Amino acid sequence: MESEITNCAKRAEQLNGQIRRTGINPNCWYMIAKASDVGEKPLGREIWRQPVVLFRTQDGKLRALEDRCAHRLVRLSHGRVIDDKIECAYHGWQFNDAGRCVHVPHLAAKTSLPNCRVRSFPVLEKHGFVWIFLGDPEVAATVAPMRMSEWDDLNEIPSWVRLTSRAHFSYLIENLMDMYHGSLHAQYQVWTAQALKEVVEADDRVTAIYDATTYYRVKDLASILELFIPPLRKLSSAPLTVTYEYPNWKSTLGDDFKIFCLIRPVNERFTDAYLIHYTSLAKFDGLNKAPLVVRRLIKRLLTNVAKRLLANLVRQDVLMIEEEQQAFDADPLLQPTEINRTVRRVQRLIRRQASAVESR
Repeated sequence: MESEITNCAKRAEQLNGQIRRTGINPNCWYMIAKASDVGEKPLGREIWRQPVVLFRTQDGKLRALEDRCAHRLVRLSHGRVIDDKIECAYHGWQFNDAGRCVHVPHLAAKTSLPNCRVRSFPVLEKHGFVWIFLGDPEVAATVAPMRMSEWDDLNEIPSWVRLTSRAHFSYLIENLMDMYHGSLHAQYQVWTAQALKEVVEADDRVTAIYDATTYYRVKDLASILELFIPPLRKLSSAPLTVTYEYPNWKSTLGDDFKIFCLIRPVNERFTDAYLIHYTSLAKFDGLNKAPLVVRRLIKRLLTNVAKRLLANLVRQDVLMIEEEQQAFDADPLLQPTEINRTVRRVQRLIRRQASAVESR
């Protein structure tokens, strides 16, 4: 009887525990910072236990190196950028954008430079964010960051909020894919998921389609007023589609609502992300005919109009996500009772992506 209990406990640990320790597939582009956060000073970030320092050269090009001086192993992000090289704050060793040591102060005359370097990473700027590739550099050119063309579309008004949670990234993905927690957001959410219609699984993504009701429509002034004046609201049906496009997430509600979550897994117990919502003004014909300078001004003035709403949603979700992690840490053998088949598909995808690299 005792061995039977032990075996059941082990199976429970394998089902729930394994996913909460699963790593990432490094052969993907990951959001690591907002582009505007990387300026003249080095910026330190971490992604799946890998410290990274970001900086720009004099012509504004992005560079990413391992955030570790090859001399005494301290963080290069404490230092400064001089003539496109990053200088360690400790002893002044300098490394070029390829990570090679190119200058050591106080080196004795006629002494060769140490043959040392730190790792460099492919990095690019796209859709307002900095993206990094931790895996095989030769693979980097064959894949692309998540497409988010709305960022540069004058008809799309973005609002964003940063999301940080002291939990494994799988909890965040499950939260985003399971649309049956609308009661948590009753005060702020503009839609309610009624039924899960379909789940579609592929090698790199899981898509769930829900029937939903919503009062969110942006087609004229009256529809905008509905968002702010409850008595004017008229409910209608619309398909709600959520997709975990590894390693990020996106959702659409009808034609007007789009939201993305760009995710940076920091370690097994910390996740950083940006939630970005877009409101489409494409149905306003008069706006489309306005001069570009006017359209750019409108987009700039309306940007982040929904930031407070997003912040409230995130606050509620993070509380739940962190409590889930705390419950697991307290008793990894305690199995949650799951009824949404989307969650199991998501867990399978996370494990598959992590094992794709391990099996090479």
